[in-house]
Amino acid sequence: MKQASILILKKLRHENGLFSASKKDVSTGYNMAWIRDNVYECLGLEKSEKLLVTQTYQTMLDIFLKHENKIDSAILNPPKNKQDYLHARYFPHNLEESKEEWGNKQNDMVGTFLFKISDLTQKGLKIIRNQNDIRILQKLVKYLDSISYYRDPDNGMWEEKEEIHSSSVGACVAGLKKLKETEFNKTMIYVPEELIKKGMDTLEVLLPRESVTKKVDLALLSLIWPFEIATKEQAKEILKNVEENLVREKGVVRYIRDSYYNENGEAEWTMGFPWLAIIYRKLKNQKKYKFYMNKSLSCQNKSKEMPELYFAKSQKHNQNSPLGWAQSLLIVAME
Repeated sequence: MKQASILILKKLRHENGLFSASKKDVSTGYNMAWIRDNVYECLGLEKSEKLLVTQTYQTMLDIFLKHENKIDSAILNPPKNKQDYLHARYFPHNLEESKEEWGNKQNDMVGTFLFKISDLTQKGLKIIRNQNDIRILQKLVKYLDSISYYRDPDNGMWEEKEEIHSSSVGACVAGLKKLKETEFNKTMIYVPEELIKKGMDTLEVLLPRESVTKKVDLALLSLIWPFEIATKEQAKEILKNVEENLVREKGVVRYIRDSYYNENGEAEWTMGFPWLAIIYRKLKNQKKYKFYMNKSLSCQNKSKEMPELYFAKSQKHNQNSPLGWAQSLLIVAME
């Protein structure tokens, strides 16, 4: 069963290692490669496909190197408009950013990348090739400092309204903390302790809320896993809020009154179930792990794919199937 999911996930992969968010020929734009999605898509292959995962991360480094001038510019002059921020989505074949107007101001993308490249390096993967890679990692730290990530309203994980999001600030805090303790080819990246503390101070004020306007959001699960940045008490509150307000029959709603694919109610995202299963396994709650594992398996369509979402109170899903991110989380939950 797990092997079938791995094969489904690998079909989304391009020769250079990048993953499309969904099938390569889908007409929704999900043929593009998101940095965040690529990090999450690699999670399911981390144990079985280390060389493939290494290549994916090296290609993501190539994206940042290709757009180094943009990073330099943002370091020198904090961006005034969102087009000057690093983009989160790229064409898989030429690593060019999309020029389309959309919610591309996603600070969590940088934090998520820094967190996982550090984590995988600590686990022994030889991702860093040379001083260019080390240089760009150092510049990403300076970039987060320049944009003042801890007080910078961004579009967040869901690419929507600009607000200060706990999930975005938390991703950056987790990335900076993990980076600070990681040795890359006998080189330590300099991360100011004050830069981490400023993010922690923001989280202290915001959590367990996602933002001023959102009490509960599926994105907050990232602060429990993989980032492990929420305290025990915060994690308990986040889980309680998610389970009481967002869990549905075929998935987990991203947040109350979500308008994306809203037909007679908020769309139900399949990734939520394996995410909850993984968290409850980490918490050693076998009963809830099994419950959400069974819910995860029930989300698969006839092709054993994990679609992005099901329409509210229905057995009908949208055309983004599989969503690589959801398929990957299912693999992790099955391990």
